[in-house]
Amino acid sequence: MSTASAAARRPIRGKIVRHIQGAQELAWEKLSASVQQIYAKNAASLSFEENYRHAYNLVIAKQGKMLYDGLVGLISENLDIFAKEKLVPVFPRTELDGRDSMEMCQAGELFVKAFREVWDDHESSMSKISDLVKYMDRVYTQSANVPKITEQGSKLFLTEIIHSTRYPILAQLNATILLLIRMERNGTAINRSAMKQCVNVLLTLRDTNIKAVFESTVYKLNLESEILQESDTYYTNRAKEMLDLHDLSEYLKLAESFINAEQDRTHSYLSFHTSTPLQNILISKILTPHTSRLLKGPDTVVSEATTTSTHKPNTALDLLIDTERTEDLARLLRMFQLPPEESGMRLLRQRLKESIVGRGKAINEECDEDTITSAKQSTDGKKVGEASTKSLAVQTAIKWMNDVLNLKDHFDRLLKNSWGGEVSMQTAINEAFESFINQNKRAAEFVSLFIDDHLKKGMKGKMDAEVDALIDRTISIFRFISDKDVFERYYKAHLAKRLLQSRSTDDDAERGMIGKLKVECGFAFTQKLEGMFHDIRLSGELTDSFRGFLQRVTEGDDSAITIDMHASVLTAGIWPITNTTDFGGYVMPPVIAKHISHFERFYNTRHTGRRLSWQPNYGSADIKVSFKARKHELNVTTAAMIVLLTFSDVEIGQELEYSDIKAATGLPDVELQRQLQSLACAKYKVLRKHPASRNVNTTDSFAFNYDFTAPLQRIKIQTIASKAESTEERRETEEKVEEERKLQTEACIVRVMKDRKHMSHNDLINEVTRQLASRFTPVPAAIKKRIESLIEKEYLERASDKKSYNYLA
Repeated sequence: MSTASAAARRPIRGKIVRHIQGAQELAWEKLSASVQQIYAKNAASLSFEENYRHAYNLVIAKQGKMLYDGLVGLISENLDIFAKEKLVPVFPRTELDGRDSMEMCQAGELFVKAFREVWDDHESSMSKISDLVKYMDRVYTQSANVPKITEQGSKLFLTEIIHSTRYPILAQLNATILLLIRMERNGTAINRSAMKQCVNVLLTLRDTNIKAVFESTVYKLNLESEILQESDTYYTNRAKEMLDLHDLSEYLKLAESFINAEQDRTHSYLSFHTSTPLQNILISKILTPHTSRLLKGPDTVVSEATTTSTHKPNTALDLLIDTERTEDLARLLRMFQLPPEESGMRLLRQRLKESIVGRGKAINEECDEDTITSAKQSTDGKKVGEASTKSLAVQTAIKWMNDVLNLKDHFDRLLKNSWGGEVSMQTAINEAFESFINQNKRAAEFVSLFIDDHLKKGMKGKMDAEVDALIDRTISIFRFISDKDVFERYYKAHLAKRLLQSRSTDDDAERGMIGKLKVECGFAFTQKLEGMFHDIRLSGELTDSFRGFLQRVTEGDDSAITIDMHASVLTAGIWPITNTTDFGGYVMPPVIAKHISHFERFYNTRHTGRRLSWQPNYGSADIKVSFKARKHELNVTTAAMIVLLTFSDVEIGQELEYSDIKAATGLPDVELQRQLQSLACAKYKVLRKHPASRNVNTTDSFAFNYDFTAPLQRIKIQTIASKAESTEERRETEEKVEEERKLQTEACIVRVMKDRKHMSHNDLINEVTRQLASRFTPVPAAIKKRIESLIEKEYLERASDKKSYNYLA
């Protein structure tokens, strides 16, 4: 019975299988028809629940592979239709290239819009299909290890559209994008929104075999390299055109506009990842190869004036600097910061230094004393005398300082307004100023003379802020001087004359300058300068006491002649006094000699064990002189007073021979001639000279000029300027500075070795150089000689290795 029943059921089972297969095929037919309706944009008429159930039933029925493969086939078919019907018909015609730009632009934009439309349609369709087969994505794709339908749809878009074997869609797309970029670079306005939407598709599609997100995109794999290659060619050609047509300023404006335009382009519709390589191409084609030529400018820029050594090279950079074109110079810095490895900045700093040094050398040559003297001789047609030469030397120093300060102010403005205080540019400026300033061997003397001149007369009528500003500007030049010990020697000499002859107009300015020098060089540098002020202050108090002493001494003596004598007592080791001979050989008039004797008695009552050495060549005197028309009060040097007093007992009109005056005064020939020239040949001729001439000879004779007249009652008779040194005096100063340097170097070596006990030769040289750098720049060979000297004096000894030294206590 059971066998018969089984036999009877078999036909019924076969009908059920055929029925199930027919239901699955029907479900797929309905689902596939719905997919076609989705691609036809008729999804609104479809039932989501019904189609979802069809897909669900197929997966439940173990027909997931049939469903998946069927969907893949439908998607591929529809993508092929998209390509054939929507993209191929709008391919830009190749015959348009090079024709009307507007027609080319419209054709290109039409194609990229169509490409984006195809993508949007595909994405919209895939979104709806994905919703229908969610169960398949959740169950079948994981078990079969295949991509979800959305991911598979993107892959199919790559194979059927981007990498289609039937239609050159990618090639056309790349060519169109490059064409539109080229047109925009040439000034044609394009539809950036359409470009951005198209490029976004290429950034979305990616090769899943590559892990890096951007590196796997179609944009990176297929488009970016062509954009960069096209840009390379374009900007290579543009650079050649720009070099021929534009100067430095216009060239940099265009270069910056290109860089900004490319950055804007990459952020507007290309990938921002392209910004850096694209900028590198711009820099490598437009800037890096041409930086040197740009700074120099075309050969026609160099003017004929540049053939003379006193004029700076008229390069393109010089033109921007001379005219203070702030924006152009700021752009120059921005552009030259872009080349790799600071190649642009190194070149810019080098050219800037050359420009400044060239200007500085011109200043040095223009202010060369020999050049100015010869120029003045050719102008005046006669020889320049000692007096005018020395006065000219002071004028030269002031002109040099003013020119250097003006040049410094000029570049300080550029640094602030154009370069925003950029550190490397400031360093280049400082190095250039240091270079040309120290090429002038008289720079230290000129700076001191400039300060001396302003502290004597230049501070009158100036506000405190103006005085501080002038001091700060002067210190800014002083910083560049490497031989600060030379400056110290000159400054001490000039300060001594100002203090002793009461020529300083502003004590606050004097102390302010010393305060600035202390900040720059330390306490040791200004210690003696402050000691000089201390001596002057104590001397003022001493003079007040001496007046009381003199009044008591001369009280009751009606025949006693008293004068108001102010004696400055100077500490020998502080003041720059080289002549220690008492009175320097001067023969003092009796009335002066008597007061000197009184002062020595007074001083000895206060101090024991001290010896006074009188230095009249540093003093001055006020003398009341009766002339025919009126009395005048003459302010003269002590030496000039001695000369004038030799005429006090001489009849009016009677002449004294040069030799007689010399015997009466004891002045050496050089000093006596200077004083006689000041009294008889300068502006105020209180003596008459025979024969009349500008210079004083030993055969001349002199008489008191009783007929002298002047509008002022008080007259200051300037001694022939001795502010500037003669060549011989300068040589003596250099020798003294050199001797001082030897002592300072030895002292430094001993201090270092006493602290370290043992040092190698190179370490000792480096340490001594570092410590002495604030005063001067020692030469290693000179340090080595001082080491040898100290070894001979048994302060040091060579170690056994012969490469180092030991300190001997």
